[in-house]
This record gives sequence, structure tokens and C-alpha cells, in this order.
Amino acid sequence: MKHMLLPLTLTLLLSGSVFGQNSNKPSQKASMDNRIERARKKYEELFGQPITASKTDPELMTILQRFIFGEVFYIGNLDDKTRELITITALTTNQTLPQLTAHTQAALNIGVTPIQIREVVYQCAPFIGFPKVLNAVETINKVFESRGIKLPLEAKATVKEGERFERGRQQQAPLYGDAMKQNLKTLPGEFAEAIPRMLTESAFGDFYTRQGLDLKTRELMIFCGLATLGGTERQMASHAVGNLKAGNSKETLLAAMVQLYPYIGFPRISNAITLIKDAKID
Repeated sequence: MKHMLLPLTLTLLLSGSVFGQNSNKPSQKASMDNRIERARKKYEELFGQPITASKTDPELMTILQRFIFGEVFYIGNLDDKTRELITITALTTNQTLPQLTAHTQAALNIGVTPIQIREVVYQCAPFIGFPKVLNAVETINKVFESRGIKLPLEAKATVKEGERFERGRQQQAPLYGDAMKQNLKTLPGEFAEAIPRMLTESAFGDFYTRQGLDLKTRELMIFCGLATLGGTERQMASHAVGNLKAGNSKETLLAAMVQLYPYIGFPRISNAITLIKDAKID
């Protein structure tokens, strides 16, 4: 019974019952009738091979495959390329590198570019730290090399050393103003200036200014990374609003949380849904 209630809860949220929207989507029963066939089709599209039964844990793998590829991929307004980038963000954040290998292959199979994959992984650095990103970069590069993709990929940096702060501020201000600077202004000594400056120069100057991802995609991936981390509700609340300002709808944010559910579990998704519901642009 619990297995049926969780997907039903998410489906109701996305169908518009929370936000007063109408939906013309099929009923829950109708949409679940062909779950096995849809899982088979989607898996083959992504991985280029038929679903095969696990020799050691067939029951768990059947649950996983039918849920992710027969249900989750069909809920919400996201295309498959965005779904795979969300999955790559979660796997990078969680450091589940064997699965990152498989989903890097899947992303390339459906037309996600190597640049997009790389930029999503790079964008995780301000939130999970450089060592984990280096692990993920090594993983995706092995996939690229196995497919004959020449490394290094094309450079996409646009900022010069002396412009990091100003260019970063140009990216930060429309979405977040100077809230971080104001929050930290009472810190002692040099920290009141140094910490917000580092955030502007590094997170926004070094990464937001890069080409390869549009702003909407970048903000969506950041929110997904924060949801994956857990314990980041304050930052998630801020980035939920940042997503709205960047042009992502609440339906898009909710669809992204559904896509994350198999990879990070329902408690973190539930926390994220609450923050999305409460987000508003002042």
C-alpha cells in the first residue's frame, strides 16, 4: 500500500491539485496499466539494450526498473535529456560512480552533448567540493574516451582573472541581490568581506559565467544538487526563488524532484516539495 501511495502523492502534486491547475493527463490507473512495456521501451532508448534480469537480485531490479523507467520518466514536464542531466547531478553529488558511468552513456545515447554533461558536473563544485567533482570528471571522461570523444573538451570559460567579481556580481544580483553580503556583514575582521566576495567570485564568477548550459538549466541542476545533499533547506529556499526568477516553473521543479526520488529517497524529496510550494518572488 505504501508503495502505491508515494507515487500517487507525487502525481497529485504535479497534476495541479496543489497549485489549482487543471490537468488533462490520463488517470493514475490508466497511466500505470502499461508500466512494464513503458519501462522496457524507455530502458532500451536510454541504454541501447534490452532489460535483462539480475542473476542475484531479480526482484529488487524489477522494482527499480519498472518504477524508474516505467513511472518516473513519465511524470512531469521534463524531456529525457533534462532528466538524465538531473540524474547525473544526483549521482555526482552522491558519488555513486558506477551508476554515473551508466547514465553518462545513457545521456550520450539520447543526444545530451559531452559539453552539457561536463558543465553539469563542473557546476557541482561550489556545493559538494572539488575532490568529489574530480572523481566524477574522471568517471565521465572514461566514458567519453571509450566512445572516441577527444579530450580535453572545448573550453567554455568566459571570464578573465581580473573580472571574476564584477562578472560574478552581474550573475548573482538579478537572482539573489546582496542577501549573502548582508547576512555576513557582522562577521569579525576580514571575514565579513572575504566570504561573500569568495562566493561571488567563485560560485558565480567562475561557474555561472561559463557557456554550455543556459541559466534555467544551471539553476535547476543546482536545486537538484542541494536537494540531494540534504540538510540544505536554507539554501534550497533561496534557490527555489532563484529558479522562479530564472524562468523555471514550480511544475518543473516538482518534476525534477520526482526524477530525483529513486536516487535520493522520499524524505529529502518531501522537504524539497514543501520549499517549492512556499517559494514566491517578492
